[in-house]
Amino acid sequence: MSSTDVVEEYVQDERDPSRSPNVPITGLMVQYYHVCKRELWFMANGIDIDRETTNIQRGTHVDETSYGTSRRSFMIDNRIQLDILDSGDVMEVKVSSALEKPARMQLLFYLWYLREIHDIDKDGVLAYPTERKRESVVLDETTTAEVESTVRGVLDVVGRDSPPQLEKKPYCGTCLYQDLCWM
Repeated sequence: MSSTDVVEEYVQDERDPSRSPNVPITGLMVQYYHVCKRELWFMANGIDIDRETTNIQRGTHVDETSYGTSRRSFMIDNRIQLDILDSGDVMEVKVSSALEKPARMQLLFYLWYLREIHDIDKDGVLAYPTERKRESVVLDETTTAEVESTVRGVLDVVGRDSPPQLEKKPYCGTCLYQDLCWM
């Protein structure tokens, strides 16, 4: 089966209510794929982190208190949490732009998912309220290819029997999974 077929099969599984995908991909999985593939593998295999840490609580607070009346939240297919602005754009809010590519890919995945699974075309806005920064995000031919490559990658990582090889990254020291990697 070619790698394109993996994405096509995923889309078919998602579109057909009588089928379910082997791996129900979430936006967080896409983000983790672009941050650290080991982190993705741990999360996808039920090795979860303490969600009550200061960094996670700070992110949740910024997300919940920014753009309050100008956006509405929707849960799609019981796993994709979207915020829709009054303009109709899909918004993703992050505390910092330090990990901009993973955040951008998460938002692009949401836009791709809406288009491919639900035939809904939307544009996106990536917002960093603490930095007073916003970026428009559009799903085009190039970004669609990036998302589909990411979907292939997520399916590959999650399907492995063991986590990917350890790779030291600048943010390992603040990662909540660091004890599993660097003990």
